[in-house]
Amino acid sequence: MKTVRVIKIVSNDESQLRSLDELLRVFCSAKRYAFNRLLEGRNAKEIIKHLPHQFPLNKRYAEDAVLLAQSLITSQRELLPMRIEDVQAKIEKTEKKIDEYQHGRKTPKNVDLLTCLGGLRQRLEKLKAKEAELTHHLEQGTIPSVIFGGKPNFYKRLKGKITNEEWKDLRSNQLYARGDKSKKGNLNIRLVYDDNTYECYVEIANPFGQQESKPAPRLRFPVSVPEKYEQEVIDVVMGEQAGVNSKGKPIIDYQPYTVEIKRKNGEYYLHLIYEEEVYGRELTYDELIQGEQIAGIDINIDRIAVTIISRQGNFIKSKVFYCHELEYVKANKRNNIVGETVRNVYDWLLQENVGAVVIENIQLRQQHDTDKRFNRLTHHFKKKKLTEAILRRGLRLGFHIKKVNPAYTSVIGRFKYMKKYGLSVHESAALVIGRRGLGYHERLPKELIDTIKTNVKRHLIAMLGSMEESYKQSKSGTKQRQYLGMMLKKIENFKEEHEWSLWNILHKCCWLNQYQIQLKEV
Repeated sequence: MKTVRVIKIVSNDESQLRSLDELLRVFCSAKRYAFNRLLEGRNAKEIIKHLPHQFPLNKRYAEDAVLLAQSLITSQRELLPMRIEDVQAKIEKTEKKIDEYQHGRKTPKNVDLLTCLGGLRQRLEKLKAKEAELTHHLEQGTIPSVIFGGKPNFYKRLKGKITNEEWKDLRSNQLYARGDKSKKGNLNIRLVYDDNTYECYVEIANPFGQQESKPAPRLRFPVSVPEKYEQEVIDVVMGEQAGVNSKGKPIIDYQPYTVEIKRKNGEYYLHLIYEEEVYGRELTYDELIQGEQIAGIDINIDRIAVTIISRQGNFIKSKVFYCHELEYVKANKRNNIVGETVRNVYDWLLQENVGAVVIENIQLRQQHDTDKRFNRLTHHFKKKKLTEAILRRGLRLGFHIKKVNPAYTSVIGRFKYMKKYGLSVHESAALVIGRRGLGYHERLPKELIDTIKTNVKRHLIAMLGSMEESYKQSKSGTKQRQYLGMMLKKIENFKEEHEWSLWNILHKCCWLNQYQIQLKEV
């Protein structure tokens, strides 16, 4: 399991800091140069050979610059299909809104109808242009333009909100060095621990002052390691004795670690990346969970619901861990809240002798709408951070962890288990997640099937019959008629349909009011 520890460089030596700034500037220039040459179709090996002649860097720095450029291009290509899907989802939402406003199904709240429609049509034009651009890149095998230094900062520079010097600093704030076991963990950027002063230092190879046939001189800076990670970091960089050689000298076995230095607001931060040995294991989808008690975890924006079930899928107990501050606090505070909440979850699970955890396999997408408040909440949503924290801490503590598809877990929990066990929606969803991890299928109870076959079916037929002729001819009305017809067909052939199809119909057509099923507009 890869682990990252952030360490701060603390130094007042202006001369050495200027040398470090120059090294960062040249390395970032080399990375941009390699990126553009790769896009031109040049071979990576040729670029690595050429870089030390173009920039005063050693071969290893050149290899690292090309590696970063290659990873950036690869990630952009992999993200293209996902970005196209997100834009298409936004287009569909915008078209639906325009259609609803035009036919009077919705009315604007803050502006008049013409202004609202004009804004939505402009948004639609931009989205369609974006879709065409991304689709073109996908077909041609190219990638969208990449702005080193950040797109928001680029527009700030265009508007004169930041100076040219500030813009250049933002584009030259990174230095990267891969780990190497045979080079005491890392060749170019090495962390060392002084046994005499009990302090850690970072030594950075500086090829600018290198003389021919001699090793590059090193910049040396003291670093501040967080106290709770100090021993962990020392164990990584010091290595372990693996024996002695023929002369009786100890043989030290070093662990490879990657180092990335970033400058932010005039401060220098060192990101130490290494492979951490863990005692737990992440199970594959087909693997069976071993253990008498299993915990299902439902993650939400303001709480984590945990439900413990038996190996047979029966409910034992549940608990909710609240974290309301995640909705509005700043990033550093959010990270701290996430860590504390996840620690409390595992402390409780250890007390209850739980050894396996089932969580949702979350795929967060950027399908933002025109609702500013919703966009802000989803943008700051720490669901992914919570999931990663649960996974990492569980692996460290020796838990077996399994990810499952979260589809309809809340719907199933609400209609099937909430009343039965007296649980909240989130606790009942966690129960369904745990059962899904054990391989159980959630079929609809007989009374819910009867509700769908009688009440829901009549409700859908009545909705089809009550549609106005003008709305039927609209694009939105045509889609709705097709959707209602599809649901009626699924109800007729419910025995042949997947159970999720029926849960979806129940979710779209019904809601619970005091445990009583009520029908709603589709």
